[in-house]
Amino acid sequence: MSGTAYVTLWYPKPSETFVVGEVAALRELGMPVTVYTLYGRLRRNVSKDMETKCAPVHRLGCASILSILASVRWWWKNRPDLLRATARKVLVRFWRDLEQTGENAWAFLAGCHLARLFTQAGVEHIHAGWANGPATAAWTASLLTGIPFSFTGRAGDIYPPDGALEEKIADAKFVRTDAGFNVDYLRQFTWEKKDRVHLVRNMLSWDVPAPAELPMREPFRLLAIGRFVKTKGFDVLLDACGLLRERGVDFRLTLAGSGAIEGKLRAQAKRLGIEDKVEFPGFILHRDVPELIGRHDIFVMPSKISATGDRDGLPTVIMEALVSRVPVVATDVGGIREVIETGETGILIQQKNPKAMAEAILKLAADRDEAVRMAENGKARVLDFYDTARNARSFHDLITQ
Repeated sequence: MSGTAYVTLWYPKPSETFVVGEVAALRELGMPVTVYTLYGRLRRNVSKDMETKCAPVHRLGCASILSILASVRWWWKNRPDLLRATARKVLVRFWRDLEQTGENAWAFLAGCHLARLFTQAGVEHIHAGWANGPATAAWTASLLTGIPFSFTGRAGDIYPPDGALEEKIADAKFVRTDAGFNVDYLRQFTWEKKDRVHLVRNMLSWDVPAPAELPMREPFRLLAIGRFVKTKGFDVLLDACGLLRERGVDFRLTLAGSGAIEGKLRAQAKRLGIEDKVEFPGFILHRDVPELIGRHDIFVMPSKISATGDRDGLPTVIMEALVSRVPVVATDVGGIREVIETGETGILIQQKNPKAMAEAILKLAADRDEAVRMAENGKARVLDFYDTARNARSFHDLITQ
């Protein structure tokens, strides 16, 4: 098959290594994939090794406004009825919020431009990496050209739905999700077409490191990694660490990442009297993550569901911790339960519960042999679930069938 377009917001994006991985995996199977982004280039925290793995990319963004408007004008001049019908179908609805309204309006305009680019490039299939703006752009281009489209639904792009999810599922050739818990959720929107929703896990490439040493003695070395946003639940982790301090437990927490609430997290650590026990090393390049993980005893993923319903899907860093044989404490949010099973592959706790989090950390710290057993089981599960060759072939076959 020739000419597959992959639509996303940014590419590459440091927090979306799985997108780079799945595009690379399709290309390794001989599928010519070109990435099209709705926004411009991200330069911060993009490593050279990530850049070298990237597929050819065509970026839109502010620099393309004149070209985008010219394409809208072309459709208005040459196919006005089709443009009006597409605009009515895509835009006339109640979007989830003002941000979604703006993103999808831009996605519609970008989709008009992409439709012409795809036709000129001989694109035969369009896949959007996310169910929100990228899928709206792919949907728009498909309605204008007749080129089939599909999309992946993951986490905050489908929780809560953006206002057009049902129609996008109904019109898509197929819908892929990377976590099992999403399958029935997505199928409920168009139950009569439920068979077009497929589970294909991410295509993660593992350079399996040597097992972490896990001395598991005080000071216990705790690690959490992620964007500093509310859904990561790092405030709950800090509260749990405050409880550990009150119990006289000696520990060190590395909280790696960056984001809008970093100042609040630092202030919270100070307020809890644990600022001397918490290190904020900033954003960690993906190539340096395994080494960082290997220096710790326990990995904690304290994800929580926001007031709007936004949440994590299945954070890749959980799998990276298990591949390094580091035991994991995580919350029962999104697809995390598919990998973390209490007593088997780690400890799963209720979200927003600092006391339960502190108890789970202490339980792992108190029995190294049991913690190692669970981590080894988790590693085996991850390597089975995330078999890159198998998952890439399944994704490839959905596109080409």
